[in-house]
Amino acid sequence: MKTWKKAGLTALAGSLVATSAFAGAMTVSGTANITYTGNTGAQDTANGSSTGTNAQGVDGARWGVNKTISFSGSGEMENGWTVSVSQSLTDGSSTGLGMTLDMGDAGSLNYEGDTGQRGIGKIRDMMPSADEGFDNGLDANGTVAGGGVSGRVSGGASGFHYTKAMDMIEIGVGYEPKSASNNGSGGTGGAGAKASSVSAYVKIDPMDGLEIGFGTGETQAASSGDKSQTDDHSTAYISYVYGPLTVAYQVSEIDTYTAAQSDDESTRWAVLYAVNDEMSISYHDHVNEDSVNNTTDEEVTGWSASYTVGSMTFKAHRNHGDNLGNAASKESEHTEVGVTFAF
Repeated sequence: MKTWKKAGLTALAGSLVATSAFAGAMTVSGTANITYTGNTGAQDTANGSSTGTNAQGVDGARWGVNKTISFSGSGEMENGWTVSVSQSLTDGSSTGLGMTLDMGDAGSLNYEGDTGQRGIGKIRDMMPSADEGFDNGLDANGTVAGGGVSGRVSGGASGFHYTKAMDMIEIGVGYEPKSASNNGSGGTGGAGAKASSVSAYVKIDPMDGLEIGFGTGETQAASSGDKSQTDDHSTAYISYVYGPLTVAYQVSEIDTYTAAQSDDESTRWAVLYAVNDEMSISYHDHVNEDSVNNTTDEEVTGWSASYTVGSMTFKAHRNHGDNLGNAASKESEHTEVGVTFAF
């Protein structure tokens, strides 16, 4: 009799464990990418010297490889809501850590603790592209720390984002709490914290293929002066899909809190053509006007292409920028050809 009771309890415990495991799931995915890259422009010496680290046409090793592993898990609550968590590792370093609460008809709330965009940052660049964005690889002085394309709005890299879709309308609200740096669970920010960032956007789909969006907000000031101040960011775009063709146009403005810092006003447009289900090509154009250097416009153009077969994607793009940072002496060109494997 005691033996049967023990067996029954063991079976019940196993059933509970199985039920708990059924309520959630964990998945692992990844990509591997190998590229051949060429950079020219501002890092070349003015006199065209053929020697030295900044010699014309000399830009170091051109072959590169990276890999990303992504972990994601989700579980359903008793009220039907879903909680999910995700973590990405690129070359062994954390590149994305987030938690999302999907509340069904009430919308979705996300917290990003590593990288990402909040609020208006979700629509910072709505240009269609077959490969990378129009600013990929461009820099002002030939180094990765040189800064690149101007006039891109932001809602903060970490914090909260709420979104809700209603028929043909989608709204999004972002909040990046003030902090000097990201914190672990239970931690707080130290001295030197900047102001919080708050922004929002609205997307409207009035007809098949047509999408219109607008975003506005206040973002932590880029200036190193008064840390309690914010800059005003706003953007608006329109995109239309007609068969294999997608065209888009976007304008953005950044108004800084002090006259000593430059205000930016940028316009960009792009077109993408889907040759078939596997191959696409695109072209983009970007112009930024600076309130301080208003005699010199920043101009960027580029094209990209991609071809997918199974889990393998061949891709290429070439971006060229003149007067980067609205400075006449800053030029950069980035060409990249690569293949990506998904697993």
